Amino acid sequence: MIHLLPDDSTFDDIMEKLYLLYKIEKGIFQADSGKTYSTNEARQRLNKWLE
Repeated sequence: MIHLLPDDSTFDDIMEKLYLLYKIEKGIFQADSGKTYSTNEARQRLNKWLE
């Protein structure tokens, strides 16, 4: 993945990309483990944050 970044990428660009990939893989693992929320549960959780 790092090889796909432009040659002028900064360390912060690389770390941001690695963090994104980590979060995606973590989410896939959680979904595969059944650790998900229904649409209604997700809406309720988001509403708490937005209040």
